[in-house]
Amino acid sequence: MSLSVYLVKQTEPCHCCGHQEEPEWFYTANITHNLGKMADHAGIYKALWRPEEIDIKSANELIPLLENGLATLKADPEKFKQYDAPNGWGVYANLVCFVRDYLEACKANPEASVEVSR
Repeated sequence: MSLSVYLVKQTEPCHCCGHQEEPEWFYTANITHNLGKMADHAGIYKALWRPEEIDIKSANELIPLLENGLATLKADPEKFKQYDAPNGWGVYANLVCFVRDYLEACKANPEASVEVSR
């Protein structure tokens, strides 16, 4: 089981014929659900897994949440490593890299829509 996140530009249907182009995908990433508890303790579970529950629609709305979460993770690695999955499928370093990369993608595409698949 995993979480997939997407940054996408939705297209508007043509006002004349109604034809709609395919959405433009700016970023996709995937991470294991095993990191959910760690993300929750870093204060970014809903931002990552359930953005619609906190009314996040665009990448620019995610930026401050991801910045804070990343800073929290980096401030006390040992605190978060206690939530590493015993089987190795989901460890601290994975979440830090995931959040860092997602944050950079949000900054590069601030107007993109945020979508997730759980």
